[in-house]
Amino acid sequence: MAVDGSDKAFRRHGRVVVVGASLAGLRAAETLREEGFTGSLTMIGDEPHEPYDRPPLSKQVLLGRVPADGTALPRRRAIDAEWRLGVAATGLDLTEKRVRLADGQEVGFDRLLIATGTRARPWPRDAEADLDGVFVLRTSDDAARLDRRLAARPRRVLVVGAGFTGSEVASACRERGLEVTVAERGPAPLVGALGGVVGAVAAELQREHGVDLRCCITVTALEGDPAGRLRRAHLSDGGTLDVDVAVIALGAMRNTEWLAGSGLGAGPRGVACDAGCRAFDVHGIVTDDIFVAGDVARSPHPLFGYQFLSLEHWGNAVAQAEVAAHNMISRGPDRRPHLWVPAFWSAQFGVNIKSVGVPPMGDEIIVTQGALAEHRFAAAYGFQGRVIAAVTFDHARWIDFYREQIESAAPFPPDFTNVDRRPEGLRPVGADFPDPALPTHGPTVTLSGYSPSDRRVVFTPAHA
Repeated sequence: MAVDGSDKAFRRHGRVVVVGASLAGLRAAETLREEGFTGSLTMIGDEPHEPYDRPPLSKQVLLGRVPADGTALPRRRAIDAEWRLGVAATGLDLTEKRVRLADGQEVGFDRLLIATGTRARPWPRDAEADLDGVFVLRTSDDAARLDRRLAARPRRVLVVGAGFTGSEVASACRERGLEVTVAERGPAPLVGALGGVVGAVAAELQREHGVDLRCCITVTALEGDPAGRLRRAHLSDGGTLDVDVAVIALGAMRNTEWLAGSGLGAGPRGVACDAGCRAFDVHGIVTDDIFVAGDVARSPHPLFGYQFLSLEHWGNAVAQAEVAAHNMISRGPDRRPHLWVPAFWSAQFGVNIKSVGVPPMGDEIIVTQGALAEHRFAAAYGFQGRVIAAVTFDHARWIDFYREQIESAAPFPPDFTNVDRRPEGLRPVGADFPDPALPTHGPTVTLSGYSPSDRRVVFTPAHA
């Protein structure tokens, strides 16, 4: 029976459904129980596995150090939930407050959390994507399959896309002693996420570690033999590559298709919500019983011009899930805003890379410590005279300092003197990000304007 009374009654007898049984969904469920929710709790997930950690899949798992089934997320507490795993949500009825499932069943709710995350963008032609030897990397099962194939010592691995996932896959291949070619449509690895100045450093790292890096190149076709095994890749410059394995690392797609026709402001960029994680409908009106958290969410942030940000960040998923869960069982002045400053990290080719803020907003960059040529530095990004983001290569201890600079809208260029500042960092230069109108698979932060129902997005990975 639906509960529409007081907060106290809802906390005791309400029905909460969480669609998405991964990091954000689990942390939200734990927070609900920690804050006194004793009603019914249903967890719906399209994978058959209980929640697991994704970052190790492209790192420790591909290096053979951790099995793919050994990345389960630690539990903070028991959540006393009904788990519906291995069955996807296929629709949402806002009027009747029901979630439709792929097995034909429906689950009623009083309040709903959407935490469906993202999936790997597949190769665009199904027949080629189905070739034996073509992989994506997003799930535990993906990582297990790819790890087994890499352990079989393929002659050459092709990585299509040099964003963070593609670069980490290439790094793992080289550490395993495998020949690897990276095809990147942009002028450098990581260029969509960190810009061309830092991308040039990432390119040097790859080539110094033996990667056959080919930039401003796209893969136009994947060719198989009569048995359906991958044998060759065709490139936009007219060349071909003989390869046994191709890892498609063209970025992520937000899992919002199941919300088509629901009336929510949901589309390819995610589900729009306010700073309290409450979903918007297609008219821009905030709902009060539908909440969003994690990679699938788009929310405005006052530090970044109130633009809607879509974040593919581990820390954001946790922080937003906790805020969403708190707000689901709170009203009015007791609700909190989600104002987490974006932060991201990657380990590749022996270097620890961390960023904070929204680098793609930056139009200038200045190296504040270390040197680009040494692959060990800290750099700040500027936008309209303030520090908007920072990135470090093996300088992680400075990330918290730059977070404070971003939060306080510190001036750019920075007005402080550092002990390890080199001549190259005395003045800002253009950050050299790609034209935002062009499709890219690189950013982990996407700025998507001000409209909660914006659906305009185009991606054509097969063509230059």
